[in-house]
Amino acid sequence: MAYNEDLEKRLDYAFKLFPKDIAKEILKKKMFGGLAYLFKGKMTVGIIKENLMVRIVADKIDEIMKMEAVRPMDFAKRPMKEFVYVSSKGYTTEEELQNWIELGLEHARKKLKNTK
Repeated sequence: MAYNEDLEKRLDYAFKLFPKDIAKEILKKKMFGGLAYLFKGKMTVGIIKENLMVRIVADKIDEIMKMEAVRPMDFAKRPMKEFVYVSSKGYTTEEELQNWIELGLEHARKKLKNTK
């Protein structure tokens, strides 16, 4: 198992709960040796082994980094800008998982807005 398949099932279910105009734009893609969820081509969240990977808008990253279950995404041995890993302690409930998804979608929407 390259990544947490139970977390994949939870994410799949969570994305199905979004309005159809959002849910239909979600694409799963194997990346980073794990799985990423893209919204209109922009990465939102993903799974790397047991970690939830989340893209966070720059103005929220400092506050998010203070959370116990969060650490910089250091996939290439260096922190990646606007990416964090969330350990399983940070997504135990569906409400917590939903919050991370919404943060990832916020990042994607901002990137899409800036490219227009």
